[in-house]
Amino acid sequence: MDTTAAERTALWALVPEELERLTKEHSPDGFNIGLNDGPAAGQTIGHLHLHVIPRYKGDAPDPRGGVRWILPAKAKYWAD
Repeated sequence: MDTTAAERTALWALVPEELERLTKEHSPDGFNIGLNDGPAAGQTIGHLHLHVIPRYKGDAPDPRGGVRWILPAKAKYWAD
């Protein structure tokens, strides 16, 4: 929420470049793309960063709902 319009434009302009690179290197079947803004949204690192996550058919029993718990063993990596 603290970024300027120019910063947001520059950040999102990088996404197609990264998608192309990842597609060439890893041939994923799809991607999850997003960010977590604020603790209520799951943000655990207090700076802006964008998630670009390659996805593959069968990498989760049911991919609906995006990235939540895609890696159950790593899902809760913070201390209570």
